Amino acid sequence: MLGIGEFELLVLLSILRNRDQPYANRVREELETLGERAVTRGALYRSLDRLREKGYISWELEPSAVPERGGHPMRRLAVTQQGEAAVRSSGRILLRFMDGVVLPAKR
Repeated sequence: MLGIGEFELLVLLSILRNRDQPYANRVREELETLGERAVTRGALYRSLDRLREKGYISWELEPSAVPERGGHPMRRLAVTQQGEAAVRSSGRILLRFMDGVVLPAKR
């Protein structure tokens, strides 16, 4: 899967789903809601740093008008072409593995 783990894949998918407001707080909310998992701020930012090092995402700093941020800039996240390729590859691999899998009825 081009060196991408499950959590990194979910982060990439969340950024792609939130193209209109691709900020870390939105990504975190979606990971917690749709992914049904608790996500610490530290874990998310470590993953964002790893994805950037791999060339899968980029970001631009924007001034924040949100008073709670105390003037700290916000990262506007974007998935690069390499990141999109990683998502496509991961999706194809998952579909190949799921093909033919029969799960027992829910217990």
